[in-house]
Amino acid sequence: MSSRSRRLLTTVVGALLLCCVSLPSWGQTPSPTRTALRAARLFDGKSERILPDAVVLIEGSRIQAVGTGLSIPSGTRVIDLGDVTLLPGLIDAHSHLLLDIDPENGGDSLLIPVAQSSTAERALLGAKLGRELLEAGVTTVRDVGNSGVNGDVALRNAIQRGWVQGPRISACTRALAPQGGQFPTLQPPAQSLIEQEYVTISGAEEARRAVRQALMDGADCIKVIVDNGHNLLSLEELKVIVEEAHRKKRPVATHTTTDESIRIAVQAGVDSIEHGYSLPDDVLAPMVRNRIFLVPTDGPMDMCDAFDAQTGNAERKRQVKERCKKAVARAQERLRRAVAAGVRIAAGSDMYLVMPGLTRGEASVRVFISYAEAGLKPVDILRAATVNAAELLRMQDQLGSLGPNKLADLLAVEGNPLKDIRALRQVRFVMKDGQVVLDARAPSRGPP
Repeated sequence: MSSRSRRLLTTVVGALLLCCVSLPSWGQTPSPTRTALRAARLFDGKSERILPDAVVLIEGSRIQAVGTGLSIPSGTRVIDLGDVTLLPGLIDAHSHLLLDIDPENGGDSLLIPVAQSSTAERALLGAKLGRELLEAGVTTVRDVGNSGVNGDVALRNAIQRGWVQGPRISACTRALAPQGGQFPTLQPPAQSLIEQEYVTISGAEEARRAVRQALMDGADCIKVIVDNGHNLLSLEELKVIVEEAHRKKRPVATHTTTDESIRIAVQAGVDSIEHGYSLPDDVLAPMVRNRIFLVPTDGPMDMCDAFDAQTGNAERKRQVKERCKKAVARAQERLRRAVAAGVRIAAGSDMYLVMPGLTRGEASVRVFISYAEAGLKPVDILRAATVNAAELLRMQDQLGSLGPNKLADLLAVEGNPLKDIRALRQVRFVMKDGQVVLDARAPSRGPP
């Protein structure tokens, strides 16, 4: 290169450097976006009182202030939501995002998706269902297994990285279970399918290793199938699971459907009883004393009508519906007993079925109607799906209520859900981490 060429190159490089240094945004993090939300009403997740003429000030992904008629700094983007109620983003503490069983096409067996779909395919399904939950105002879920080999962790990470939109996920990885998992009796050549969905354990040391492996796999929580119809974990095994999980500050969720399994789980000091359909009276006081949550995964009474399309003659339909209604009534009765005793409730849908005409989000929020049918007050239902669920997930410092430094997860609904919980079906606006993910308000009318 000639000396003239070198001088020319030096001049050009110097000019480029001078230009770049003079740009104020070069190499700097952009200032967080400031947003103000206005709404006629606000429920903050804690108080029973509705805040009128509400303003929420948000900077970046976090709430800065909440109050009535707050002054809005100049330069702030203002979103006037009008005659709606703002509330914290909902939390589903018992979800199955990677599972969508269609009773009309292949029955209700869990074996079908496990045998026919890869974990990768199910994670992509989870991205679709997660978006549907987010649009229904569910901004956080605890995914409690049935996600293949760590598919829930993959989906969680994809959402965190912004590859897909979906709710914040607390992932449990594969559930720990007695021999057989939750499958029916399988022939030996088919038994390898069990390990695609569960980590089966036998003995305390296997239980300890299983928890450690789950933590290595990225588990935010540990899910345990205590009873599966064939086998029952021992108290010793469950105590080791709880000890190992709590040592790493991970909560333990337990699938329990019988008196014996519920008693073992409560004795072991788990964090939540999932389902707990029987819930014997002698466990209520220990649950209150040890702050163990009940996650009631109940359906509303009208779900029994869905059996019309799945049964044969009229008499058979009548019998199935009658059994269904009795089961729902028993579930409602045990929920009333739990609440009367002071057991804390966290909302969980356990939705894993295709519900014709409903998105996954619309189907999942129907659990709130079942709680209302059991006699829970709207404010207690809302708390179960916000502040209580956040505490169960050990995320109460970030989520569950609206206040300074909390993450800006909010939804707006028509009407007042503290008067009628069905207002949660009328979602008009959803924000997660300070980003608008749904704005379904009626467009403003222009001049005639």
